[in-house]
Amino acid sequence: MKCPRCGCNAVKSKTTSVTDLGDMLIIVRNVPCYECEHCNEIIYIGDVIANLEKFIEAAKELRQEISVIDYKKNAA
Repeated sequence: MKCPRCGCNAVKSKTTSVTDLGDMLIIVRNVPCYECEHCNEIIYIGDVIANLEKFIEAAKELRQEISVIDYKKNAA
């Protein structure tokens, strides 16, 4: 995969996604992604984005100040 930012090669990797909603912080660990070898841009594919959105909505319902979710244990 090519990086949309710089055009260099992006390789499979894992990252931590942090979403700050002001009164709530949602951290998702072990998120599959592609990472650019040159500029370190993180690129998610469609199903990963859909899962992240589900995790964020579920965490919002819990109304916890901080939620830490492991992607591998919770992805459908």
